[in-house]
Amino acid sequence: MTTAAAPVPVLTHDALLVLLLQLALLLLLALCLGRLAARFRMPAIVGELCAGVLVGPSLLGHLLPGLAARLLPERPEQMHLLDAVGQLGVLLLVGITGMELRPGLVRRRGATAVRVSAAGLVLPLGLGVATGYLLPGSLLPAGTDPTVFALFLGVALCVSAVPVIAKTLLDMDLLHREVGQLTLASGVIDDVVGWFLLSVVSAMATSGLTAGRLTAALLYPVGVVLFALLAGRPAVRFALGAAGRSPEPGPTVAVAALAVLLGSAGTHALGLEPVFGAFVAGVLIGTSGRLDREKLAPLRTTVLAFLAPLYFATAGLRMDLTALAGREAAAAACAVLAVAVLGKFAGAYAGAKLSRLSGWEALALGAGMNSRGVIEVIVAMTGLRLGILGPETYTVVILVAIVTSLMAPPLLRLAMARVEDEADPEPRRVPAPGAPL
Repeated sequence: MTTAAAPVPVLTHDALLVLLLQLALLLLLALCLGRLAARFRMPAIVGELCAGVLVGPSLLGHLLPGLAARLLPERPEQMHLLDAVGQLGVLLLVGITGMELRPGLVRRRGATAVRVSAAGLVLPLGLGVATGYLLPGSLLPAGTDPTVFALFLGVALCVSAVPVIAKTLLDMDLLHREVGQLTLASGVIDDVVGWFLLSVVSAMATSGLTAGRLTAALLYPVGVVLFALLAGRPAVRFALGAAGRSPEPGPTVAVAALAVLLGSAGTHALGLEPVFGAFVAGVLIGTSGRLDREKLAPLRTTVLAFLAPLYFATAGLRMDLTALAGREAAAAACAVLAVAVLGKFAGAYAGAKLSRLSGWEALALGAGMNSRGVIEVIVAMTGLRLGILGPETYTVVILVAIVTSLMAPPLLRLAMARVEDEADPEPRRVPAPGAPL
């Protein structure tokens, strides 16, 4: 006689209540502080991160520990529920970023964008790795390989954030200017290489640094891209074509979300980062030639207005500014921030000067490329999840994301004002490559 399988335990009343309160509180604070940041002409992500900081260990956990323990219980399973919502949000956000990638933009900007991006990647990557080796060992989590930590910090400091760059350029009416197009094209290259490097270093962190595993970590992402081009692209084209026959946006939204989730699951199964698969799937969707972008508006709105703010607020929860109170941690934070800013500026500036751009144009490119924003937060959360970053180093990387995002708009305004003074009375513009990000 067979025995019936035990029923799957359901979510308890208390766990569901706490999750609903967490989501409501974080979304409310993220919405209010994000709007407040936008009013002061700052990226909304700054306010959304601060929403988590307010109810995390930096403030509420320090001032009202009893209330903080009720809202944010230390039970791992409770936080995992909140993390699951955040992970869904970030995967769809990265997928949307991939859908908005414009390969034609990179082709039009050509060699200049490649030079700016290459210099803006290699210099901060090298400086970041060197800084990672020089930081005190006490800041590394127990059991973390110093080489993996140094490589991860290098990746964290070399990335740029295309969504933040595009939003800043759009707000300043610079998106269709020549310098704006170069900045965005260079950022696109940075994004692609950054996701690749993140996936490689993450695979090294989970599988070790033996020669065989290192080779696999390098070859798996290449294999994923080849599989996506040979098998994924026709499958996505077929699915989007079938969904596009419906006048309603629902089938297109469902196919896009399904492709992103399957891509994420595929790379995660290989030991790579799921965000890499989400990005690749998004690129396939955006370049399929079968996508009606207007039908993706409901997905974009849901992700940008609901899931992404929750994710960034959740990222802010992990920040503990009190961890930087010590002299050693504070010095490390200042050093990493200085390396991040100077490395990116110097690299982008050098690439621009090699392309014979003016000094102010080079400064504008450096200011735009220096913005880390969304991508830096995703990298930091990845490092925390994998155990590469501890509370102090995680907080430092998030601070880099905030400070560099705040620096971009004023520096761009300063540089572009000088560019316009040097240019013809009618500033040069280039045709729009499509809908802005």
